[in-house]
Amino acid sequence: MRTGEPLPPVGDVLEALATGLWHWDTATELVTVDAEAARLLGLPSVGTTLTEAQTRARLHPVDWNEITGVVGLAVAEGTLAEVRIRIMDEHGRVIRVVRSRSKPSYDRVKRSFRLIGTLQEVTEPTPGTPAGRSAVTGDWRRSREAFLLDAGRALAEARSTQEVLRVASGLSMPGFTPDGLAVFGVEGDRVTITGLHGYQPGDGDPFSAMPLDMDYPAAEVIRTGRAVYLSSPGAYKARYPVMWQLVEPFGRESWAFLPLTVAGRTMGAWMASFAYPVAFTPDERSVLTTVARMLAQALSRAGAAETERALTDGLQRSMLPTLGPQIPGMSVAARYVPTGGGLQVGGDWYDMIPLPSGRIALAIGDVQGHDVRAAGLMGQLRIALRAYASEGHRPDAVLSRASRFLHGMTDGTLDEDVSDPRFATCLYVEADPATGTLDIARAGHPDPAIRMADGTVLMRPTAGGLPLGIDPDADYPTTRITLEPGETLLICTDGLIETGGHDLESGWRRIRTILEDHKGDLEELADALVQGVHGPSSHHTTGPLADRREDDIALLLLCRPGEGCGCGDEPAVRPTVRRTMLSVAQAEPERIAVARQQLRELLHDWASQDQVDSAVLLLSEMLTNVLVHTDADALLQAEVRGDPGARRMHVEVTDTSDDLPHKRRPGELASSGRGLVLIELLAESWGVDPRGEGKTIWFELYEDSGAAPADGSPPS
Repeated sequence: MRTGEPLPPVGDVLEALATGLWHWDTATELVTVDAEAARLLGLPSVGTTLTEAQTRARLHPVDWNEITGVVGLAVAEGTLAEVRIRIMDEHGRVIRVVRSRSKPSYDRVKRSFRLIGTLQEVTEPTPGTPAGRSAVTGDWRRSREAFLLDAGRALAEARSTQEVLRVASGLSMPGFTPDGLAVFGVEGDRVTITGLHGYQPGDGDPFSAMPLDMDYPAAEVIRTGRAVYLSSPGAYKARYPVMWQLVEPFGRESWAFLPLTVAGRTMGAWMASFAYPVAFTPDERSVLTTVARMLAQALSRAGAAETERALTDGLQRSMLPTLGPQIPGMSVAARYVPTGGGLQVGGDWYDMIPLPSGRIALAIGDVQGHDVRAAGLMGQLRIALRAYASEGHRPDAVLSRASRFLHGMTDGTLDEDVSDPRFATCLYVEADPATGTLDIARAGHPDPAIRMADGTVLMRPTAGGLPLGIDPDADYPTTRITLEPGETLLICTDGLIETGGHDLESGWRRIRTILEDHKGDLEELADALVQGVHGPSSHHTTGPLADRREDDIALLLLCRPGEGCGCGDEPAVRPTVRRTMLSVAQAEPERIAVARQQLRELLHDWASQDQVDSAVLLLSEMLTNVLVHTDADALLQAEVRGDPGARRMHVEVTDTSDDLPHKRRPGELASSGRGLVLIELLAESWGVDPRGEGKTIWFELYEDSGAAPADGSPPS
């Protein structure tokens, strides 16, 4: 063609270049192609109009999704949409690869895309040749998909802002890895730097707290929500001449600034800088845009999680009390560990309340549930219970009033949410520091435990009533026990007992082992109980261990200083004597079972299980004899002295009746009269001692070091 001659028709030029034209309107869902484009699609070389479904059937499924993504990206950035497409035949085989380049537009009224573009065949290496094997190995689609999968997985697992930034700094993009990264945020009308990678400390200072209207790429991206690509220093200098003076010393060659957008709101910008020139092809822009979207989602999740943790930590601190000044003559320690799932505050609580009488009240409880409602009810119930206690009411009256209060909160009287009634368990202890007397009222809560001066741990069964909030007229009887010098009281919620798949029985065995083996002070013992359930953690830890927690934990320890307790200034040298005491009234025959259980716990490490069974049988006979043959109450006292393997058990039952027992000879069908016969057969020694008023019957057994232990394990 000579100079000055008219240009040939566009169709002739495209035909000479083997390039086809196509037009796609998503509003009508129609695709129009010319003859060359139809040929490239594997159709007869005649211009035609196809439906989207017909067109999609000629393309590889992955590439169709690629087209839709690239079109949206090109509209957002105002650039050309370029993508490689594999053409399929009727049997699903790839017949050729074409490159599409188009200029898409978006109709906001119709909410549809419209684009006109070209199709041109791309020559691929022959399969089986070295070039073909290299092409397969370095397939950009595969490497990009693998990279995006790995990046998405890593960012999804990041739980804090710093962890998200660390993951982002370690991303190795296929073929164009940046050596400098920056994440920008917004505070008011200022651009802030959230994180930097690949720069020296202080390099970000000139860009920190920059006005949002500044002529700087990150500020422009945040204002407009559109990405900025600068492929050379010249492009940067020409577009942002003022900022170039600050950027030039870093020696970068290319920059990409992308918006961090979540739910349609631009929350910041992400910068990737390169030490070598990058053309930012559509493929590279697609990768960067996808990473920016994942990074924005990860930062949003991490920020929300950090805000929630700060909120729940503050809620926890506001709802749980500090123990305040120490109790004269006693020591107290407490721990609270929230559950791991969701909200980090549940329905468990504890409290220490000074009383008008000069005594101290300890309360611990658990509102049903692990949600916001449980936490709210817990706070209200704790305040109500503290108010009733401060008025000077006795333990039974405090719990009765608290039960009526919670019932009113959850039956619609005071609370609109009647579809979700709640109850709460509670244990309330009124302690007299001078005498060690403890008056205990219990509402459906686990019984307390006592660690004796020699380290033996006993459950202390107490009378109890229904959980709070079930029956507004429920009664809560009071049980009085005495905390002797050197003894420690443990009260806790069921989370400490049952976490880890344990039931009440096996959970108490685990706790008893911790209590008996621990030699430190009271604070160390509280930590040891938590660690024994969850591993190495402390009461303020909310790290990975929290994910394994099944229930909230609250516990209180009350120690009366004395020999062997480890909570005072004296050394924790445990004595070799353990003892227990229990009263059984005429109107309480059910306490005989409590006495049997208490004796078993006192002898839990006794060498001979047969001797333990014998002791329990003899105790039952002695107590029953008092209740059946006298009008008096019975007092049990049991004592174990000596070193393991050579200990002596002394058990006695005292009553106020002057009638002395005597041995009888019952017939075969008699239902009673064998008590003294059994004592004579099974006890090492026994006797009856008259008192000034009443009498005491006692027996003793001596431990056989070669016998099988009471827990069934082989003798040591």
